[in-house]
Amino acid sequence: MVKSLFVALGLAAVLACCKCSAVHAAPRTVALDVTGMTCVTCPITVKKALSRVDGVEAVDVSFASKRATVTFDDAKTSVNALTKATADAGYPSTAAAGAQP
Repeated sequence: MVKSLFVALGLAAVLACCKCSAVHAAPRTVALDVTGMTCVTCPITVKKALSRVDGVEAVDVSFASKRATVTFDDAKTSVNALTKATADAGYPSTAAAGAQP
C-alpha cells in the first residue's frame, strides 16, 4: 500500500514537472510584402497558400498595400516557411521591415 502511494506520488511529480518544462508556443504576427500581386484576385491565391501552412491561425491579404498579415504558431512554422509558401504559389514575398525570420 505504501509502496504504491510512493509510486503514484512519484509519477504525479514527474508529470507535473513535464508540464512545467514544456515549451509553450506563442502566437506571432508578421507582415509580408507581396509585391507581385497584379490584380484583385491575386490575394485569394496568396491567402489560400498561407492558410495551408501548418500552424497558421489567421491571414489577411491586401491588394491595395500588397501586404499579407499572418498570425501563426511559432512552434509549428516560421516566417521562412510562410515566404516559401507564397513563392511556391507564384507570389514571392519578403518579411516587411522589422520582421524577424
